[in-house]
Amino acid sequence: MERWINKRPSRAVSGMLGLIPLIILLLLYMAGSEARLAENPADKLLPSFEQFSQAIERMAFEPSKRTGEYLFWVDTQSSLIRLGLGVGIASLLGLVVGVLTGALPVVRALFNPLLTVVSLIPPLAILPILFIVLGLGELSKVVLITIGVMPFIARDIQRRTQEIPSEQIIKAQTLGANTSQILLRIILPQIMPRLIDATRLSLGAAWLFLIAAEAIVSTDGLGYRIFLVRRYLAMDVILPYVAWITLLAFLSDWVLAKISYLCFPWDRLDGAER
Repeated sequence: MERWINKRPSRAVSGMLGLIPLIILLLLYMAGSEARLAENPADKLLPSFEQFSQAIERMAFEPSKRTGEYLFWVDTQSSLIRLGLGVGIASLLGLVVGVLTGALPVVRALFNPLLTVVSLIPPLAILPILFIVLGLGELSKVVLITIGVMPFIARDIQRRTQEIPSEQIIKAQTLGANTSQILLRIILPQIMPRLIDATRLSLGAAWLFLIAAEAIVSTDGLGYRIFLVRRYLAMDVILPYVAWITLLAFLSDWVLAKISYLCFPWDRLDGAER
């Protein structure tokens, strides 16, 4: 008798199994929405899909009467720019700090305590400080994402750097390689796919910091719009925005996974995509 722990469904079966919980949740929502609207047509807690459609059409395909802009797309563009800048800067800094502290013991002894302290600071706790020091513009939002994500990436890259077999470093030195050559030609190529993995894992936190910053002080963005309409209990706008954020996060992760798969094919695990 085959044990459940040894059963591995095919990719097609896995896809079908993964859809089952989503379909159940969708059916439960539809049933709950229909019941609440039948009792009170003005209920805003569980809008119908028709109300969702009307809200999306209003936000995405009709210009704002006040600004003439298509708010949905303006919010999306603003949030993605902030997220891209914050995560991009954090990844670059995390790569540099992680490789140097992981490969060079002197640098690790100098900066590792500081990196540990920074990684333990709750980023949202210093958000007011960022607003006071950097102002209420785009810089403070980007810096918040960077501060929130960079320590995680740096510590992960540091650990991955230390896991590189010492035999490779010794052989490179035997062949006459200096420190910079070892960093650039031995360590860096092996670390790049790990950097993409660390960036993928940090996307969830990056979205959290972005939404928090936009909710507190902003004039556009996905987080700003959600917290703006919440005072009107506009669930027909809030839920599509949440679903859109989820889709954008999924697509961001998928794009990074594809980049890793195409640029570093030697790093595939058992021939499967990460």
